[in-house]
Formats: sequence, structure tokens, C-alpha cells
Amino acid sequence: MSIRWGLITLSDKGAAGQREDTAGAAISELMQAAGHKRIDYLLLPDDREGISAALIEWCDSGRFDLVLTCGGTGLSPRDQAPEATAAVLDRSAPGFAEAMRAASLRLTPHAMLSRGVSGLRKATLVINLPGSRKAAAENLQVVLPALPHAVDKLRGDQADCAAG
Repeated sequence: MSIRWGLITLSDKGAAGQREDTAGAAISELMQAAGHKRIDYLLLPDDREGISAALIEWCDSGRFDLVLTCGGTGLSPRDQAPEATAAVLDRSAPGFAEAMRAASLRLTPHAMLSRGVSGLRKATLVINLPGSRKAAAENLQVVLPALPHAVDKLRGDQADCAAG
């Protein structure tokens, strides 16, 4: 099953052309290696209203099963991804963010600084990933095995989750 997904990287320096988006490249490599087709990509500054507007546009378009954000999940004053995301979600799906933080805590105590959220807007799953290449890849690898089943459910699959 191929997931139709989009990536929104959040970085003031990236949006100003002062930093390369290495985390976004790592995310794209992992998703494409898993057979999932990226539909679109944006590089935006850490601006709460702009982030929310992009999420609304993409989720409401019906083009995406999954929207990943990258960056803006830490404690810096400009880190607005969790607030911008939570403001537009219809329902929370906290297990993705919880699983990423739990796995990351085994690697670094800095995982406690992550404020990323996950949830649903219409039939699109939205997951906030950290902004560093290493952390983005590690966190995506935690949730990647669950994504096809999650998307099946969002597409209306009525089968029991735990057969047998």
C-alpha cells in the first residue's frame, strides 16, 4: 500500500535560504524507500498562522493521507509546530507522538524537550517530527510500521485491528 504524503519543514533559516533542509531529505528518503509517494513539499518559517494555514489547505484538499511536519517542536520561542498543529486538528492521535518520545528517551534525555503532537484533520493524519536530521529519521522509523494500518483505517477499512 502506498501512502500519499506531504512534508512541511519549519525553519526560519531554511525559509530564508540560509540552511539546507537535511532533515526533510532524510524523511523523504525513508518514506520513498518504504514505497510511499510524496505529493508535495513546503519549507516555511516558524510562523504559527502560516503553519496552520498550510495544514488546513493540505488536509482539506483530499490529496494527502499523511502530512509530516519537520522542526519547530522544541522549547525555543519560535518553535510553534505543536500549537499550530493542535489548533487545526479535529481529533488527537497521541500514540504516534508518545511512541516517538518513548523511543527517543532510550537514546537521549533531550527527547523530553520534544513537544510534537499527532492527530487527524478530516481523513489526513498529521505528525510533528523534530528538526534535526538524526532525530527526524529516528522518530519516523518508530512510527513508520504503523502508518499503512493507520491510513487503511482513515480510508474506511472496517476490518478488525486484532484479528484472531
